[in-house]
Amino acid sequence: MSQLNFENRVAVITGAGRGLGRSYALLLAARGARVVVNDIGSSVQGEGADLGPAEEVVAEIRAAGGEAVACTDSVATVEGGKAIVQCAMDSFGQVDILIHNAGNVRPAPLDEISYEDFESVLDVHLRGGFHVLRPAFPLMRDAGYGRIVLTSSINGIYGNAKAVNYSVSKAGLIGLSNVAAIEGAEFGIKSNVILPAAVTRMADGLDTSAYPPMDPELVAPAVGWLAHERCSVSGEMLIALAGRIARAYVVESPGVYRPSWTIEDVDAEMGAIREGGEPLHFAPAPSGHIDHLRYSFGVASGN
Repeated sequence: MSQLNFENRVAVITGAGRGLGRSYALLLAARGARVVVNDIGSSVQGEGADLGPAEEVVAEIRAAGGEAVACTDSVATVEGGKAIVQCAMDSFGQVDILIHNAGNVRPAPLDEISYEDFESVLDVHLRGGFHVLRPAFPLMRDAGYGRIVLTSSINGIYGNAKAVNYSVSKAGLIGLSNVAAIEGAEFGIKSNVILPAAVTRMADGLDTSAYPPMDPELVAPAVGWLAHERCSVSGEMLIALAGRIARAYVVESPGVYRPSWTIEDVDAEMGAIREGGEPLHFAPAPSGHIDHLRYSFGVASGN
């Protein structure tokens, strides 16, 4: 099998100073990509700043013969997002790959979380994804090529206690990726989501003694494939956890059709509504929204 490389590709990776982002940066650089290593060097709560982490990763890449630049602008602002993408243009003249990995955590129960902690996590994860994707997308469109990888989480699908800000952000990134996949299809742009799990700083305070190996390097190849020109999917989600790579996707039950309903009808039919028949899957890209409507309209019209 021939090696999949990234020669002549430029990758922008947010949150690349430590953990998962660092492993992505090192892998892509080792395969020939020129990399913008973006990281403000904050705490896991998103506080403070340190130039060291981004610069250390750049030094590691350069020592191995690769090309990289450090960028310490914050994804949490519109101006920061634009500056990160502009750093790639100023340094390398193009943006082929965007991997949004930057994150912070501020756990709290739903009935106790402060508005500040809620907004802070949305600013980095969800709005941060938009802040870098918005300026990068037209560059990819004009170039006729792009690979976008946004970092969601199983929390974005299933939720988790004391993580309303994180779960909401990660769910929103799925929608952002789907829109980019749909709108980017005609321009050679593919957008997908990675749902990773690894033991990094974000696991501080957790008892991980019974965990199987969960190093960031177990996740990086899945992200590398999504970022490569050989990536054949768009609008999809890949899970990468403890050596397991899997596809996650949304399904619907076939449902029940009636020309009119009462509350009592819904009650009587709930078993069939929830579980009757084989599940339906409408792929988000290129036309899941329309396929969903077409199916529903067809049932209503008897076709």
